[in-house]
Amino acid sequence: MDAPPPQEDCRPFVKVAALMRDAGLNVPQVKAQDLERGFLLLSDLGVTTYLNGFTADNTDILISDAINALILWQRASRPGMLPPYDRALLQREMDLFPEWYVSKHLRTTFTDAQHTAFERVAKLLIDAALAQPCVYVHRDYMPRNLMLSKQGTPNPGVLDFQDAVYGPITYDVASLFRDAFVSWPEERELDWVIRYWERAKAARLPVNADFATFWRDFEWMGLQRHIKVLGIFARINYRDGKPHYLTDTPRFIHYARRVSARYRELAPLAKLLDELEGRAHSIGYTF
Repeated sequence: MDAPPPQEDCRPFVKVAALMRDAGLNVPQVKAQDLERGFLLLSDLGVTTYLNGFTADNTDILISDAINALILWQRASRPGMLPPYDRALLQREMDLFPEWYVSKHLRTTFTDAQHTAFERVAKLLIDAALAQPCVYVHRDYMPRNLMLSKQGTPNPGVLDFQDAVYGPITYDVASLFRDAFVSWPEERELDWVIRYWERAKAARLPVNADFATFWRDFEWMGLQRHIKVLGIFARINYRDGKPHYLTDTPRFIHYARRVSARYRELAPLAKLLDELEGRAHSIGYTF
């Protein structure tokens, strides 16, 4: 790993790798380090991601392994070890949407009414996230960051965990099943979420005993993430010059529409997305 200071800091990666390894997860081993210069020598977890390795025959097996690894990670949780996923961080993430997706990408700004509607929905989503029990959160636990492991090592190999925090228990579940780069039929999502919930209960993790409430928490947490990622993908394009991420934004719009239309409290967001779609079409963008 070459992560030159001051742009990057290897210390969170080293710390989280140790926490994950102690929890029983398959993560890169730090063979040598020079933190002042930003160099790490890491063991290799292979070249095939879950995203590229899914087949009709192995998907359920690989997802089951990912659920088991996630539960190991969450069971190891201890407060004070990782930064908190607090209100300030959640709000900064929500603010990426108007700043980058709406302003930079759609080249518009919220009206006063749209701003009020967005802020109200953002507060609902943040309040719901903060009301959940807290565990270790990978923060990007998705198939592109999970590796098909070599023979003799457990699936999955886990990467890209340096931004881990201590926060809502449904966050990594939403990351896994409502991914940035692959979509599943909702019936399959539901089946997998139920499997996670049942195993989490058996492991005595603090999931809600009522599945309907847990599913709502999962959906609202996923919506917060999807709004954030819309802003992030626009930022990656306009700030970092990497346009291919924007091709996946329709997936997030679909996720956001589906959830915001399902819950009465989130209806203002559904209306806002309709208005923004009209703006996108007027400038020739695919929303």
